[in-house]
Amino acid sequence: MTAPRPAIDELRDRLRSGLVIPAHPLVLTAAGKLDERRQRALTRYYHAAGAGGIAVGVHTTQFAIREPQHDLLNPVLALAAETAAACDRAASRRTMRIAGICGDTRQATSEATLAQELGFDAGLLSLGALREADNERLAAHCRAVGEIMPLVGFYLQPAAGGRLLSPEFWRRFAEIPNVVGIKIAPFNRYQTLDVLRAVAESGRANDIALYTGNDDNIVVDLITEHEFATAGGVVKLHFAGGLLGHWACWTRRAVELLRECRQARESGSIPGELLTRAAQVTEANAALFDAANGFAGCIPGIHHVLQRQGLLATSRCLDPGEILSPGQADAIEGIRHQHSWMLDDEFVASHLEDWLK
Repeated sequence: MTAPRPAIDELRDRLRSGLVIPAHPLVLTAAGKLDERRQRALTRYYHAAGAGGIAVGVHTTQFAIREPQHDLLNPVLALAAETAAACDRAASRRTMRIAGICGDTRQATSEATLAQELGFDAGLLSLGALREADNERLAAHCRAVGEIMPLVGFYLQPAAGGRLLSPEFWRRFAEIPNVVGIKIAPFNRYQTLDVLRAVAESGRANDIALYTGNDDNIVVDLITEHEFATAGGVVKLHFAGGLLGHWACWTRRAVELLRECRQARESGSIPGELLTRAAQVTEANAALFDAANGFAGCIPGIHHVLQRQGLLATSRCLDPGEILSPGQADAIEGIRHQHSWMLDDEFVASHLEDWLK
C-alpha cells in the first residue's frame, strides 16, 4: 500500500526544508535491457544514504527511455515508486518522488498523468522540446501540466538538451499556483540570477523552494544568501537543497555536505576550508560530467563510479555509443585519489549485498 501523497503545503514545506535529491540513473544489463534487480538496489542505496527524494525520468535517467523502441518510462517510474515506498515503510519515512516530464503539451500532460497515477509527488518540467515557443506559449504549457500535478521548474543547460529561458518567462512561471520548486541548472551565473530575481519579484518566495542543479557550482550555491531589492522590499533567497546528477553517486557524502553547507549559511560564517572543498567538488564534477568534451560523457561518468562500487554491472547506456570520453576514467580516478573525502565506498560495500537481494 502506497503512503498518502502529501498535500501541496506539506510538499512545499518538505522541499523548503532542504533535501538531497539524486537524479536517478537507468541501470541496464550488458545486453541493453532494464536490470530490475540493480535498478531497485540503486533506489535502496539513495534511501539508505539519507536522500530525501529521488528524481526519475530526468536527464540522468536518459530521455531516450521514452522512445518507442525502448518504451521504458512506465516501468522505470513504477519500479522506483514501488521500491521507494517499500523502503519508506521499513524506515517509517516518506521519500519525495519527482518524475521528469518532457515533450510538447500533449506528451507532457500524458506523462504527468502517468506519474500522478504511480504516486509521484511532483513533476520536474523540461522545456527542451519547445525550443521555438514564446513566453506566452511556454507559460500556457506549464499551466496545463500544473493542473495535473505540482510542478518543479527546470532550467536545463542547452548542452544537456535544454533551452534559454528569459527572466520574463520565470516571472510568469513563478505565478503558477501549483509551482512548488525550481531546479536551477543552466551552469551559468547570469541565468541563475535571472531565475532568483524573478522569484524574488513574484511575491512567492515563501512558496517556491529553490534547488541547485548547477553541478559545476554546488557548494557555493548552497552557502550563498541572495538579496534582491523589490517593490515589496528586500527579499532574501537561498538554495534549499540540490537536485543533481552529480549526487547520483557518492550520495552519502552529499547528505553530509548539504548539512554542513546549511549550518554554515545559517551561522553567517563560512569557513575557508568549505570554500576550498567547493572548488574540489567543481573539479570532481569536471571529471564526472566530462566538461572537457562538452559533457558528452556525463551519464557514463556517473555509471562508471557506480559500476566501480558494484551497484551497476555495466556502465552501458541506451545508446551503446554513449561511453566515457578518452581520458575520462583516468580523470575520475585522479579525483578519487586526490579528494577521497568525497567517497562513500565503504558505506556502499557494507550494504551492497542487502540492496541487491
